[in-house]
Formats: sequence, C-alpha cells, structure tokens
Amino acid sequence: MTGTLRPADVTGAVKRPGRWLALSVLVLAVLLVAVDATVLGLATPYISEDLDPSGTQLLWIGDVYSFVIAGLLVSMGSLGDRVGRKRVLLCGATAFGALSVLNAYATTPELMILARALLGVAGATLMPATLALIRNIFHDPRERSLAVGIWGATASAGTAVGPITGGFLLEHFWWGSVFLINLPVMAVLVLVGIRTLPESRNPCPGPWDLAGVLLSLVGMIALVYAVKEAAAHGVTATGLGTGLLGAAALYGFVRRQLTMPVPLLDMRLFRRRGFSGAVLADLLTVLGMSGLVFFLSQFLQLVQDRRPFEAGLAELPAAVGAVAAGLVAGRAARRCTVRVVVSGGLAAVGVALAVLTTLSRSTGYPVLGAALLVVGVGAGFSFTVTADVILSSVPRDQAGAASAVSETAYELGAALGIALLGSIVTGVYRDFTGPAGTPAGAHESLGAAVETAAELPPHQAEALLDAARASFVHGLHLASAAGAVVLLAAAAVAWFLLKGQRLESAG
Repeated sequence: MTGTLRPADVTGAVKRPGRWLALSVLVLAVLLVAVDATVLGLATPYISEDLDPSGTQLLWIGDVYSFVIAGLLVSMGSLGDRVGRKRVLLCGATAFGALSVLNAYATTPELMILARALLGVAGATLMPATLALIRNIFHDPRERSLAVGIWGATASAGTAVGPITGGFLLEHFWWGSVFLINLPVMAVLVLVGIRTLPESRNPCPGPWDLAGVLLSLVGMIALVYAVKEAAAHGVTATGLGTGLLGAAALYGFVRRQLTMPVPLLDMRLFRRRGFSGAVLADLLTVLGMSGLVFFLSQFLQLVQDRRPFEAGLAELPAAVGAVAAGLVAGRAARRCTVRVVVSGGLAAVGVALAVLTTLSRSTGYPVLGAALLVVGVGAGFSFTVTADVILSSVPRDQAGAASAVSETAYELGAALGIALLGSIVTGVYRDFTGPAGTPAGAHESLGAAVETAAELPPHQAEALLDAARASFVHGLHLASAAGAVVLLAAAAVAWFLLKGQRLESAG
C-alpha cells in the first residue's frame, strides 16, 4: 500500500485494557463539536431576529468558527504531540464549555462573532487529539478501523442530535440555550476522561515553533478571508492584498517546516499519494456540502414553514445514513478497495446534491429525505475510510499532526464552502424585487425579510415573502449545482490518487 504502519507498530502491539471505554470518552468530544456546528444552522433565524446582523455579519457568525479552527488545527495537533494529547483534550474541552456560555449570552453581532472565534480556538484542540489518541490506543488495524468508524458515526449522530435537541430547545427557550447543551457533555467528558484516557506524546518532540504557529494562523485566516471577499464582492485591492499576505505566510510556513529538525508538520507526508489523496478528497467534499448544510435549515424553516423541532427531524436521514455507512466502511474498503468506496461515496453525494436543485416550497418530504439519506451514506463511507488512510500513513508519534491535517482539510473546506457557496445564495437573494416600499433591510437575509413582513399589511407581506423565498430558493439551487460539480470532481480525484491504496489487514 502507499502508506502503512511500520512493522513494529503492529507486531509489537498489545491490546490496551479499557480501550473501548476510553473510546467512549473520545467520541463525547466529537459529539460536542458536531452538536455545536449543527445547532447554529437552526438557531440562525432566531439570531437574525434578536441580534439583527447584516448579511455579511451573518456569514461571519457562520464561518469564523471554521476559519479559526482551520488556522490552529495543525498547531494544536502538534502541541498535543509535544505536551500530551490527553492534557490538551481535557483543557480544550473545559474551555469549550466555558466559551459556549459566552456564545449563549452574546448581545450584539460583533460579540457573537468574537465568541464564535474564541470557541474555534478551543475547538481546535479537540478533534486532532481524539483521532491521535485513537491511533495510539488501537494498534490492531481492524480494531482501529472500527474505532474510526465509531468516531465518524458519532460525529454524524451529532449532526442529528444537534438539530433535534436544538429544535426542541428553540421551541421552548431562547436561542442561547442551544449552546448551553454543551455543558453537561463537557462535564462528563472531563470527569470520566481524567480516569480513563491514557496520556501519550511524542517521546522526542522538539520545541514548539511559535513562529510557525503564527504563520499558519495568519496564512489560513487571510487566505480564506480573501476567498470570501472575492466571492461576495469580486476582486478588490483589499481582498487581493489579504490573499497575497495569506499565500506568503503559508509559503513561509512550508519553507520553515522543511528546514526544521522537528517540525510542527512533516511536509514530507504529502509526498505519499494516499495521504494527499485522502486529504484533498476531504477538503473538496466538505467544500461542496457546506453551503447546503448551512442553508438547509433556513429552507426548511423559512421557506417550507417547518417548526424548529420538525426541521431537525427532517435532517435526520443524513445522520442515519452516515452512522450506518461509517460502521461498515472499513470492511467495505478491505473487500472493494479504498478508491472504490471513497469515489463511489463521493459520486453518490454529488448525484444527491444535483437532485436538490429541484427543491421548491411545495417539494414533498420523500424527495428531500431520500436525497439526504444518500448524502449521509456517501459521506459516511468516504470520511471514515479517508480518516483511516491518513492515520495509518504515519507513525504513532506524529499522529496528532497528521490528524490535524485531516481536520484542517475538513474545517478549511467548511469555511470555503460557506464563503463561496454561501455567497452565491446571499448574492442571488439580495437581487430579488419586492413590492414597492420594501425596506432595504429585507434584502440582507431571508430571516430579515420574514421579520419585516410581520410588520407589513397582509397583501404586501405576502408579496414580499413570495419574492424573497423564490430568490432564496434560486440561490440554493445554484449552490447545490455547484456543490454537485465539486463532489463529482472530488470523486474523480479520489479515483486517481487513491489507486492501489489499501487498508491494513494484519491483526
């Protein structure tokens, strides 16, 4: 295979007692992050009504969390390799819970954006640490594949738990309550994790490169910001300058890592075709899906008039499909090869996104539910297998940094997806023509239009809502079509780059 464990990693493996209980703690951290990411979509209409953000501020609320995580994941993964993954995980979980309270009680759009950014700092510690600990706890390849499948299935389950729980809370409490549900999960994670998780770190870590951390952070945030601005406003001097700054910072980061004896990230990992293929497939997949994920809840609530709890239930098939696929993905990849499972899963998601270009206010749920089920199954197969490929491509002492690369691809794809596809929806929406006398604020977001309509005479309100909804749905069609193209391209890339890649079978 293109990337394998060193023989000593397998032949010398001893199955750790209590490893499955330790896994249960790790998946709580995954659940924490997944729930937080999904409840925001449901809460967006309520945040729009309460905080009255502009359309640009609303996008920042949605994607600044991913921006910061993308900029810090590699650094935090490397920090865990150096000071201890358990320590970083538990400290990060504690901070994540505390900052969830700040998100819940934000009173202005600016404070909400700041709170989401700080939550991203804490979130950057969680995902790399969980995958790295799985890599160090489960030495047997088949057990590790199952553990990664459970890890991925829990993330998918979180996408179901988040909307359903969030929908219930939104119907009975204020929008800030959707962030407070992080607190009990965090408390269990920390209290149980202290006793059950083993500590692991790189035995020869080298110094933590603060300059590299800053270059990575500045490069990621500046580059994604430039893409977002270009998508929203076209090429401007500010956007171009920011993009060049980001590119220069990332170039400096790569050059610095290649010259350091113990880098934050071993750039030579990307010479392995399987590793690079898995990372690129993850990035493109999330990019293609993120616009849909961010705006689907608004479609269900503000276009089809579903209650929050009902909207959460409507998204359940995607999570069910991902959970089921994640649990059998390792076995399927060993039987049918890695590239068949990954490419087939991505192609299925692309076709399902193409189907969603037919959505309208009157679309029946069977069409939407079936498409979401296919999205979940395809994504579950792909993400689980690519995570296993990435983990098995590196020795255990580099597990944190390698896991961070996987998560960076995911978060960077999410940020770019929301920025690019989200900007398509926002840009198309703003061009709708409402009835005479429509306030300018109604063009900022569909939530603002619904709020504005509540204050207008019935005939004018109906005309405004019809125009606003039609424009929003048109934008959603274009974003879904663009996502379908990206997913089909990702399937082709995976088919080429993952040729000959196989999961380990030794036990």
